[in-house]
Amino acid sequence: MELTAEQRAMLNGDLGRGKAMAMGVQVGIGKCFDAPRMVPVQKVHVSLSAQEADVWFSGRLLEAGASCAVALTVNPGYSLDYFRKHLTPEAIANMEETHRIYQSLGARLTYSCTPYLVDNVPEYGEAAAFSETNATIFVNAVLGARTNRESAASALCAAVTGFVPEYGMLLEENRRGAVAVEVDARLNSDFDYGVLGLTGKRIGQGIPVFLGLPETISTEALIALGAQLNVSGSYDLFHIPGVTAECRRGVDPFGGREPLRRLRLTSADLEETLAAFSPDLSGEIHFCILGCPHYTYRQLEIADRLLSQSPAKVPVYVLTSARVKKQAGEQGLERRLQEAGAELIADTCIDEACCWGHLAGKPGVTDSPKAAYYTETAGIRMAVRDTDTCIRWAQKGGVC
Repeated sequence: MELTAEQRAMLNGDLGRGKAMAMGVQVGIGKCFDAPRMVPVQKVHVSLSAQEADVWFSGRLLEAGASCAVALTVNPGYSLDYFRKHLTPEAIANMEETHRIYQSLGARLTYSCTPYLVDNVPEYGEAAAFSETNATIFVNAVLGARTNRESAASALCAAVTGFVPEYGMLLEENRRGAVAVEVDARLNSDFDYGVLGLTGKRIGQGIPVFLGLPETISTEALIALGAQLNVSGSYDLFHIPGVTAECRRGVDPFGGREPLRRLRLTSADLEETLAAFSPDLSGEIHFCILGCPHYTYRQLEIADRLLSQSPAKVPVYVLTSARVKKQAGEQGLERRLQEAGAELIADTCIDEACCWGHLAGKPGVTDSPKAAYYTETAGIRMAVRDTDTCIRWAQKGGVC
């Protein structure tokens, strides 16, 4: 692997133990994937988990004197202000330590899983280092930047050094579509695109190219599609002619080759996919969770419109970024949602069992397959339905 003089100095410890540790990790990754060199990055996002391994590794870097060459953004942990009454002293101390370490390293503590919307937006063709499954696929597909599906540790190392090994999604030849997916189904909502994303087992291995979709698709629908593709499978990129970044610039999504496979998905296929994923539910529900990935302001407006018809009888927890929550507060939207029984929660991920354990064993509903997938390990079972149905059930206090 060819290193520049600066990169060799980092690896040898000439620029400090912290940079040497980070560069050592990256060189090791590069060798695993036969990367010929390192390339610079200016956009980094770390899927901070506020869990033991994350705190240990980031703490080791800090102890070694590391600081960030690139001011990374971070995934949500959990809001101490909101969840303190549910948290053990150990969980409180853990989140405080996570905050201290990342702040000391030089991170921007955005605590959002959708940084690509405002806070950290890579440009088309730019090499970046993003972890968080919904973020990596959005950055590659919708923005047309280039990032591998980094781990929290490897992305943090990229922020410390300012470089990543050049392999995988950073190379043109690895970004070609392999599977032609003809969508013969009506997709009427953002949620429907999420259900399309749940068909990963049908699609199989390889970058999918979705054919037959409209050329105007909401940002939220594209977020849902990418997020749920990584619930049902493992994907770094998808293409939609006329919609995704490379296709909009005239790039042939198949790179001039025939697709390796073709399949057709119908409305019946999508209905079957959702039914297989989501448990049947009857009777009362105890809660509704929205916002995985974090809700946008537009999605909050939709929830507000639905709840304006009648207030919820059970708690509606809505996860969003601090930026969007602040905007909602300034515009009076948060107040209206609270009056209708919904709580806006910033800085928080659904995949934090210490926050949500009090819901274990109680039936609930969500509009996010990803949320249902994550919470299952904490003993929380949620039906997955579209947003309208989620709100309607919350208003009735049960399945209707």
